[in-house]
Amino acid sequence: MVQAPTLKQLDSVPVSELLTDELNPLHLRVLCAEHRLDRRITNPRVQKPGLAFAGYYDYIKPGRVQIIGESETAYLGTLEPADRLERFERITALEVPVFVVTKGIPPFDEFLELCGEREIPVLSSSSLSSVVIKEISYFLEEHLVPSHTMHGVLLEIYGLGVLLIGSSGVGKSECALDLITKGHSLISDDSVQMKRYPNGELIGNAGERLAHHMELRGLGIINVKDLFGLAAVRQRHSIDLVIELEPWEGDRAYDRLGLEETLYEILETPVPYILMPVATGRSISNLVEIAARNHVLKLEGHHSAREFARALEHELEISAGKRGGPKRRGR
Repeated sequence: MVQAPTLKQLDSVPVSELLTDELNPLHLRVLCAEHRLDRRITNPRVQKPGLAFAGYYDYIKPGRVQIIGESETAYLGTLEPADRLERFERITALEVPVFVVTKGIPPFDEFLELCGEREIPVLSSSSLSSVVIKEISYFLEEHLVPSHTMHGVLLEIYGLGVLLIGSSGVGKSECALDLITKGHSLISDDSVQMKRYPNGELIGNAGERLAHHMELRGLGIINVKDLFGLAAVRQRHSIDLVIELEPWEGDRAYDRLGLEETLYEILETPVPYILMPVATGRSISNLVEIAARNHVLKLEGHHSAREFARALEHELEISAGKRGGPKRRGR
């Protein structure tokens, strides 16, 4: 298995990141412990601490954002003041990076006081709990998942995300341009940012700065969307096939049958891989397009090389059987 050279794993984000422009629609504001917004969120999943307020404290997982909504507040209001204070003391003693109170509900004074003493930030949002959970979960998934940046070109070809890699100057961008003129779409040229999400999906994009642009030697930077239209670009796509372009080496033995499949590991995710030699007279864009078509067939259960090998093996068995069968006696 071929492996990508580097890996970047973000293991935490500070609470202060929740107050950036990306979550502006939630109108989050700090109610206490503003000086401790450096506390780290380590888990992309959020929690509602209803069971903890009911006395089951093992339910709280370290490093998660805790969402306090209307149901939690209503339940706490039914407790005796001493019992409520005891629940607050127990839960604020746990490894909670931040509490977020939704619907603009005012927290209990004793809760805010304890959080201030123990330097646990409390944020407030006027949005519904469901909206806050959705937006913060999406934000944390984007910021906490493993990520990696590679030199290459990512294209969408017949619905597949095809990543072209290879040394500088081997012709990746020129090949990509040919494919774009054939109706396929560009996701990223030169630098591909990748993330692996909790469901195992590997997604690549260009980032805001490089989106829709390509660098072509002799022409410079071009805007693919302006030249070829909106259908010629995509914002992001899964990575389904890796094709490495390399200069042809005459004395090297290249795969001529395609019976064995090689994998390329990106962020601990195996992706089908093809090593494709580049030589004068070879239409690389046509070969890449055919490789994508062939991979689609494989996904549908049709493996051309193996089917050919089985048919050939069957013919050889029949031929061998005829040669080794009993001979007729002459009269």
